[in-house]
Amino acid sequence: MTGERGLDALLTSMKPEMLDGTFVFCTLAPGASIPANVNPMLTFREREGTTLVMLQEEAERAELYHEFPSRLIILTVHSALDAVGFLAAITARLAEAGISVNAVSAFYHDHLFVPADRADEALALLREMFKAKHS
Repeated sequence: MTGERGLDALLTSMKPEMLDGTFVFCTLAPGASIPANVNPMLTFREREGTTLVMLQEEAERAELYHEFPSRLIILTVHSALDAVGFLAAITARLAEAGISVNAVSAFYHDHLFVPADRADEALALLREMFKAKHS
């Protein structure tokens, strides 16, 4: 299954959608196990520790330290992992508006964690980009 590589096709087909819930970033010390009572959406191991991204209420229930309350916007186009310029165009547009973003590329889609208090604005900007390509 090959994803889309062309920048224009990606921007034309991205159709951004926001998931329900507020997500947060947590960290565990190097070598620490992920608590059995949590089901993170994302885990990433770094030298300094393991990052977990999960729903805020789950992190709070597990009493995990967390930062960056964010909403998750999925760019629903199946983007190729080696596509050039797609996330650069998206993040540049959000940066122009002063909106930070933590982008994660998975096998099928690109995922954007944006500040919860700016999520509606971020989604509107991305939808404008999508609609502009359809005009």
